[in-house]
Amino acid sequence: MAKPNALLICSLCVIAVVGIWGVIDIDGLVGWASGLVQQTFHSRGWFVMLAASGMLIGCLFLAFSSYGNIKLGRDDEEPEFSTASWVAMLFSAGMGVGLLFWAVAEPLTHYRFISGMAPDFIAAQQAMLATNFHWGLHAWAIYGSTALTIAYFSFRRGTGMLVSAPIQSLFPGERWAVIVGWWSDFMAIIAIAIGVGGSMAMGVFQVADGVAVMMNREVAGTLLIGAVFIAMVAAYVPALMIDLGQGMSRLSNAAMLIAIALVAYTIVLGPTEYLLNTVVQGFGDYATNVISRGFQTYTFFGDDVAKWFSDWTLTYMVWWIAWGPFVGVFVARISRGRTIREFVIGVLFAPTLFSILWFGAFGGIGLFEALNGAGELLNMTQTNVERVTFGLLERLPFPVLTTLATVLAAFLFIVTSVVSAAFVLGTFSTAGDANPPPKIRLIWGALLGLLSVAMILSGSVDSVKVLISLGALPFVFISVLLMVCLFRGLREEGDSRADR
Repeated sequence: MAKPNALLICSLCVIAVVGIWGVIDIDGLVGWASGLVQQTFHSRGWFVMLAASGMLIGCLFLAFSSYGNIKLGRDDEEPEFSTASWVAMLFSAGMGVGLLFWAVAEPLTHYRFISGMAPDFIAAQQAMLATNFHWGLHAWAIYGSTALTIAYFSFRRGTGMLVSAPIQSLFPGERWAVIVGWWSDFMAIIAIAIGVGGSMAMGVFQVADGVAVMMNREVAGTLLIGAVFIAMVAAYVPALMIDLGQGMSRLSNAAMLIAIALVAYTIVLGPTEYLLNTVVQGFGDYATNVISRGFQTYTFFGDDVAKWFSDWTLTYMVWWIAWGPFVGVFVARISRGRTIREFVIGVLFAPTLFSILWFGAFGGIGLFEALNGAGELLNMTQTNVERVTFGLLERLPFPVLTTLATVLAAFLFIVTSVVSAAFVLGTFSTAGDANPPPKIRLIWGALLGLLSVAMILSGSVDSVKVLISLGALPFVFISVLLMVCLFRGLREEGDSRADR
């Protein structure tokens, strides 16, 4: 059994301090975090966008270069999972409850903002483009570059599944590599813990609001939110005591099947022709703007647009970076035996296409209502953003059934994410132990719960987004370093093959 080390002790202490600070003085924590995040976005926003776009271009280059034929494993190794199961697992790990939470609310929020500066039809088109950009190729390139680096060095070079492994593998014995590697693992732990804690808080908000809808309550009170949180803890604590086996993947797949059923239900029973047109146009707009959008920093658009850019685009990019180490390790583990080309095409394009379909269906209904005179859902984005998805479902047949399905899917996504995150955090903090001791997993589960409580006490989704950004900011630079390590490792392998 791995013994507690300096990395474990330091990371536990930092996360505990942040969690306790949030419980005791959430306003102070949010205020400090908000000031730091805004200052960093103002001075380094260009670097965040450059890094995200660089990771996307780097992944695409690898897929369509000679390196694309290299397998993540032995040259004769076959994939462990079928393509369908692999895509389902990586998608459920990478997005989860966020899709349910923002399905309608995000396109409508962007529409409200843009409609003050442009005609309604332009505002609707740009709202869908912004939403698809936030959930599309750039997000999955951030995940994919981290996962690809970890998978390559683990399966081709036999290193541990740690963020530090590529750095220390390329520069063995170098003191600076040891220091940077330790810091990389430490910041990965911080980013994962705060990111998952924030997503857990958002999941609690949405599940509680869904239950409130089924109970005919106007809002989810404190007692109901507390009860949902306790139910989630009660669901994930027992799972931390056993090995991470097929049970968790089945729960994730069940949640994904519910999500697929919901989007199909929405398209069939909603304004079908309008929604399909929205999906097709959304795909075309995104495909023709994705690269240029990745370099857009809104330099000449004034303070209001700059604030929107920071609050949404930059926040999303660092949000994906916060989840990068966690999703990266998971995606790497399930991708052994695939070529780099298969990996990149599957990781980047399959989830992006589903996201465009998802937001085209749910966001399309919200925009349909807003453009045709009814503004109830639009107003709800300002008064109760957690309820917007449920508000849409109430406008379609069988609202009780679909609300229950949404609540169940959100609950499953959060429980599986917390359990998986506790395992990954245990692995990182015990020098790469693939099966960290139950005691370590329980400690991380408790700390994730503590962070979630702190973010729930903020009572604001915007505050949760700020705290997630705080945890991820330092990892932006580490993500770029990992991509550099991957290219250097591939070049070394190419040179060694040429010398044979």
